[in-house]
Amino acid sequence: MINKAILNVDGGARGNPGPAGAGVSLVDAANNEAIFEAGFWLGEMTNNMAEYTGLVRGLDVAIRGKVQMLTVFADSELMVKQINGEYRVKNANLKPLFSDVVGKLKLIPTWEVKHVRREENKRADQLANLAMDAQDDYIACDEIAVGAE
Repeated sequence: MINKAILNVDGGARGNPGPAGAGVSLVDAANNEAIFEAGFWLGEMTNNMAEYTGLVRGLDVAIRGKVQMLTVFADSELMVKQINGEYRVKNANLKPLFSDVVGKLKLIPTWEVKHVRREENKRADQLANLAMDAQDDYIACDEIAVGAE
C-alpha cells in the first residue's frame, strides 16, 4: 500500500486524430521516487482521447498500488475541468472515458486532479513521445509489479 502519491499523465496525438500515445509517471510523495513510469502506444485517436486514456492507465496503476491519497497533474485543461465538474463532457467519444475515470477515482480514498503547464509535465510528455516513436508500450519502471512478486 502506498500512502500518498503523485501521478503525472499526458496524452498526445500526431495529427488530430492521429497516431497517439500516453505517458504515466507515478511517484511516491514520501521520498519522491518513481513507482511506475511508462509510455503507452494507443494507435489512432484524438488528442483528448489520448489524454483521458493516459489518466485511465495511470489510475489503474494507482489502484493496483493501493494508493490512499493521490494528486494527479495533467496539462489538459479541458480534461481537468471536466473531471472537477467545471465543464460538461459533450463529446460522445470522451463520455465513456470520463465515466471510466470517475469510476476509478471512487476506488481511491482521497484524490485531487490539478492542471499544470506543459513545462511542468515533462516526464509524462517524454514517456508518451517514446511510445509514439516506438509505436509500442515503453515501461521504464514498475516497482508495483516487482513488489507484488
